[in-house]
Amino acid sequence: MSTHRYNPVMGFSAQSMLRAALVLTIAGLALVRPASGQMRIDVSGVGATQYPIAIGSFASEAPLPKDVADVVRGDLARSGAFRLIDPQATLSDSANLDFLALRARGADAVLGGSVARLADGRYDVRYRLSDVVRQASLGGASILATEGDLRLAGHRIADWVFEKLTGEKGIFSTRIAFVSRQGNRYRLNIADWDGENVQTSLTSGEPIISASWSADGTRLAYVSFESKKPVVYVHVLATGQRIQVANFRGSNSAPAWSPDGRTLAVALTRDGLSQIYIVSADGAGVQRRLTSSSGIDTEPRFSPDGASIYFTSDRGGSPQIYRMAASGGDPVRITFGSSYNVSPRISPDGKTLAFVTRRDGRFLVATKDLSSGVEQVISDGGREESPSFAPNGRWIMYATQAGGRDSLMAVSIDGRVKQRLTSAAGDIREPTWGPLPK
Repeated sequence: MSTHRYNPVMGFSAQSMLRAALVLTIAGLALVRPASGQMRIDVSGVGATQYPIAIGSFASEAPLPKDVADVVRGDLARSGAFRLIDPQATLSDSANLDFLALRARGADAVLGGSVARLADGRYDVRYRLSDVVRQASLGGASILATEGDLRLAGHRIADWVFEKLTGEKGIFSTRIAFVSRQGNRYRLNIADWDGENVQTSLTSGEPIISASWSADGTRLAYVSFESKKPVVYVHVLATGQRIQVANFRGSNSAPAWSPDGRTLAVALTRDGLSQIYIVSADGAGVQRRLTSSSGIDTEPRFSPDGASIYFTSDRGGSPQIYRMAASGGDPVRITFGSSYNVSPRISPDGKTLAFVTRRDGRFLVATKDLSSGVEQVISDGGREESPSFAPNGRWIMYATQAGGRDSLMAVSIDGRVKQRLTSAAGDIREPTWGPLPK
């Protein structure tokens, strides 16, 4: 990544400025399909507290195409919130558990399960969680899954266990979107939260930028330059349908979905300098203009309740983050801790702002408690971009660079646990975290 600087078209980075100068040639646009290249995840750090849990191998009468229990173990271990204990046994969902032996190993909870192949080719995945200390069941359930969805079944079980033991929603069955680059080929990819199961929805000969998920997870908005200028599109993932939603005179950029999925906030230069507008998600055009300043306004983001919009502006002399009512009105400046604060992202509960800040010449991801005003820098690479909250608000993913390679980093909100995603297929960047599955 290059050193950041102000860019009225796509934001505030020289990397984005370089992309804006290129013409995007769409080489392939189709239904989501498998992508080449393997992802690698490296985890460091642990949570402030870790819950000790034993997860046995799930009982099965025949070898399985995917080890469901192993998916659950990987999810819970990478969260930093659990300490895994090997029960050294296969534990079915109906097993008679030796609670004393499990307690002696240090487990506070134990998960067992079974996987059976049905006559129609699907798999019946059953699981049960038990409290080792109280020697009591905490509940269980079953999931019917095709062979291709066994990994997803593992993610859903991990979500259930996480919520049962922590009281918070798990994010293991969520998806992320990101751009990969190998040579002069760029791909807009969708993957599981841990970078596995990568699927490609768009392939291009030039960069793809500014992807943004709709709240229901069925569509992605993005910017392309195939018309020799920035144009905003909406991509329907199930069908591959592509809708042009902002193609006005000048620049059309930085799309952000409204919570109801009916509109997008975008940055347009059709009337002069970049300003914030609301456009219809179905391509019907501009609904209204929100900002009218003598500066450059860009990078809009709706608050979770849709009542406010956060955006970046240099109207005060340097790039800062502002908030205004989604219906219009006077903006209020939100950031003050640095002369350069950009790329606002709001947590799902609306209480925390994540953004990129310049500190001592380094570009870092920081968070700000919107009630207390307390800020915390959670990254340390110095070349960070594109923060994105997990849908439970407990993680932030962003793009970074190390050793000359672009990669993605997911960091727990307290900064204690970090997961770096790299790809054998080349650089990966511009992450955006999808919503919780319905």
